[in-house]
This record gives sequence, C-alpha cells and structure tokens, in this order.
Amino acid sequence: MELELRHLRVLCAIADAGSVGRAAAQLGYSQPAVSTQLRRIERHLGEPLFERGTSGVRPTRYGAEVVAQARDVLTRADAIGHRPAAARARRTLRVAATNSPMLSGTVSRVRTRLPDLSVAVTSVYSSSRIVELLEEGTVDAAIAADYPGMELRHSDAVKHRGIVTEPTFVALPSRHRLRQCAQVQLADLAEDAWFVTPDDGAGWPGVFYDACAAAGFTPVTVHEFLGDQAQLQSMIADGLGVSLVQPTLRPIPHVVVKPLVGSPLWCRYVLAWRPDTVTEEVEEALSQSAMAAYRDLVAQAPHLRAWASHTWSGTGA
Repeated sequence: MELELRHLRVLCAIADAGSVGRAAAQLGYSQPAVSTQLRRIERHLGEPLFERGTSGVRPTRYGAEVVAQARDVLTRADAIGHRPAAARARRTLRVAATNSPMLSGTVSRVRTRLPDLSVAVTSVYSSSRIVELLEEGTVDAAIAADYPGMELRHSDAVKHRGIVTEPTFVALPSRHRLRQCAQVQLADLAEDAWFVTPDDGAGWPGVFYDACAAAGFTPVTVHEFLGDQAQLQSMIADGLGVSLVQPTLRPIPHVVVKPLVGSPLWCRYVLAWRPDTVTEEVEEALSQSAMAAYRDLVAQAPHLRAWASHTWSGTGA
C-alpha cells in the first residue's frame, strides 16, 4: 500500500480521540473499518503506532513521531492554494505619469499611507495617451497635465481633479546676457535657440508657439528634445539653447532658472482615475500625497518661492 492523506487523517483522529471507536465516530466510519485501516498502516510502517489498553489507545514513541509528521504533512496540504489574508488583501494600483518631479514623492507617500497597496508606475509622456490608457482600463490612476482653457477631456468612466497650476519658467545658461534679470521678457529670447519637447496631446507645444506669437516673434531655432532633465540642463549649461521648464526645477551648476514677465504660460497637473477601480480612500491618498510632494518641491526651489511670495497664491485649480 501507499500512504495517502486519508491514512494520515485516520492516525491523527485516533491520536486526538484516544480511542479507535471515538475516532471512527468523528470520521463517519465504522469501528471495524478504522481498526482494519490502522492495522494496514502499522503493517506498512513495520511497527505498532498505538498501545492498546482498557481505556483506549495512546501513541507509542514511534507512533508519536509518525503522528507529528502526519500533522505537518496535513497542515502543508491544507495550505496548498491558500494565501494569507494580508496577501489576498494586497492589490496593485496601476499608475501612469507624465514628466512630473512630484511622482517620486507621491508614490512614496502613498506606500506609507496605504501599506497594503502595491503601486506599479508606467511613464507616459503624452497626456492624451494617459487618457486613452485610463479609458481602456489599462491603468487605474494617473498624473497628467493640461493647460488653462484646454482642460483634460475624457468620458464619464474617468474623473480628475487638479493638483496644482503652476507658471512656466525659463532655464538659461549662467553666462546668458539676461542672467542678472529677476524676470525675463519672453520677447527678449526671440533670437535664442530653444529646446522644445514634442506634442503632448494636451496642447503643448501649441501654447508655447502661441505665447511667442503674442510676444511678437517666432522662434528661429528649435531643437525638439525628449530626454531626461540632467541631459537637458547639461546642454543649456553648455550654451546650446534655452528651455521652458517647470518652476520647481533644481538647476545644476552653470544653469539659472528665471520667471517670465507676466507669466504668459501656465501648466496644470491633474490627478485622473477610474472610480470603478480606485476607491475614495485611495483617490484621497493619491491627491494628498501629490500635493504634499509638490510642497516639498517648492521648498527646494528658492526662485519659485521668491516669485510666489509676490505674485502667486499657490492654490490648485
């Protein structure tokens, strides 16, 4: 014979009941059937497992070892396919995010606030593509961008709320002719070469060219650039051009960040989510975490704080 789980359950039942008869009753078998089963098991193992007495049975030393092993096997067998409650409760929140420095701080705060929630981030440059991913159900939530008068559009399957609306600043080489200006006129940069990121599907770079046209010029030289901020700043530091940047950007040596006179360009960061997959608790955690992450960025940007102290209330839209 080969030992099966049912044989192990018979041994454990006998050990627990202290009697073959009581074990048989608990298992729903007849006493002769359980006695026969026990004899077959003992014959297979080659030694008695229980000592018989007038008041019942008790395991031999060898029998106690076998019963202990049987309990371990049964426990492991019962656990097959079952995950701990904590593991079952843990789920993954799929987040898409455009190029925003608040992403890292947002994700770390959400993990702290909701430790049972796993966050998987997908970097997506285009805000219009982010909306598509939300509509498709490929992601649950996102940090996207739009512009005043060109607010994010989506179906009723998606909701959004503003995180912050910020002015757009300009990054210049530290030896630039306007480096000493507290604020820079956009028109004064008409002859400069520009680094401009591609179409984001939400209004950029159209809003940039509209602002240039309103200032009376068309950029002479444009480098289309989509790379990391370190690479962009290195090229600006080398004097290869200027670029519109987020006001929270921390400049590297040989780069200065300046506000634009009249703040002709603004960008709004929004939290978008699918209410069918994102609970109110998770949505609130995302929103609060994003705003806290942005406040941290402001605290590290003296050029933005100086400008905001005079001209910007800092409220979201």
